[in-house]
Amino acid sequence: MRARELGIKIGLLEPGELDAITDVAGVRVGHTTLISGEGPLVAGQGPVRTGVTVVVPHGDDVWTEPVFAGCHRLNGNGELTGLEWVRESGFLGGVIGITNTHSVGVVRDALVVHAARSRASGAVFWSLPVVGETYDGALNDINGFHVKQAHVDAAIAAASGGPVAEGNVGGGTGMVCHEFKGGIGTASRRVPAGDGGWVVGALVQANYGSRELLRIDGVPVGQEIPTAEVPSPWDRVDELEAAARVRLAGQGGPGVRVPPSARTGPEGGSIIVVLATDAPLLPHQCERLAQRASLGIARMGSIAAHGSGDLIIAFATGNRGLSQTAGEQDPRHTMGTRMVVDRAINPLFQAAVEATEAAIVNALLAAETMVGRDGVTAHRLGPERLVAVMARYGRGPGAPTARAG
Repeated sequence: MRARELGIKIGLLEPGELDAITDVAGVRVGHTTLISGEGPLVAGQGPVRTGVTVVVPHGDDVWTEPVFAGCHRLNGNGELTGLEWVRESGFLGGVIGITNTHSVGVVRDALVVHAARSRASGAVFWSLPVVGETYDGALNDINGFHVKQAHVDAAIAAASGGPVAEGNVGGGTGMVCHEFKGGIGTASRRVPAGDGGWVVGALVQANYGSRELLRIDGVPVGQEIPTAEVPSPWDRVDELEAAARVRLAGQGGPGVRVPPSARTGPEGGSIIVVLATDAPLLPHQCERLAQRASLGIARMGSIAAHGSGDLIIAFATGNRGLSQTAGEQDPRHTMGTRMVVDRAINPLFQAAVEATEAAIVNALLAAETMVGRDGVTAHRLGPERLVAVMARYGRGPGAPTARAG
């Protein structure tokens, strides 16, 4: 289920054909989803509710032909590797990976291996892959380290254009958003032909936010559907951690140190946003585009809390044939590029905001209720309940003055 299928229109711009990041020609997305086991948590065995998602920037050799890129940190309690080189060079030179917090290293290393395989045996090269993470330990055996190199290879092999699977898939498998089941979501917006006709696509791994702050198209959905009605998975996590603290205190005596909770409160968590556009943006313009994704996150109710890792990367495919391997093996002294003039960039900013907001909504609607480790349950955001709430505020298909969707 997606927002537009429900008649909920986010923003003013129209989406691309697929309403997905793959509306940007050449961009491909692949997932490997790992779901197994049930019952009590046994580290190293499960239950497993995790995976990996990859975004391939264009259809040629992404390891030798970079594209211009920029990035932004809304709040930094998280990880998106490789950003120092993106900032320094202005280039994105490979596949982007997204997974859980404790699998960043293995995914990053697997991408290096994948890059090595694409080169001749014995070739000298280096790679600084971009890999992001959010925490899925509420549902998943995160310390079991279940994501392996083969799963990254499988996600890359499965990467394709066309419709993108959303919700409980790939890196988003075990994620929680605004205390509902979250995960992967995507959307796109096309600027009017008179403004260039370019597309901005967004893909998110949504795993942040408190229920009471959730807003959809300006409607205070989280206040209308409180945790008293649809329980938060974090309530069960709190119960489990309280019981564990009691056990630890009993075993260690009055001076025992009880480990702090992995959770920073209901507003904690993280979100990774990947923006793609076919507009001819230079690196500093990609950075400006990435900044605007923050506004889409804010429109959903995020406050970019202290415990949240809200990290964004944006890349542009409107300039191709750029410097090979960041210029180190390029015989040219110069190369020609194009850029969007400042007058024309505002519609792209609007598209980034709207696509990010819509992608988060799609992540919430696509996700299904999931029972994870120790019976922790993340409930879906029910489409029918959402439509009823939206109608009360004059939004969506149930409203007397519903806007066209």
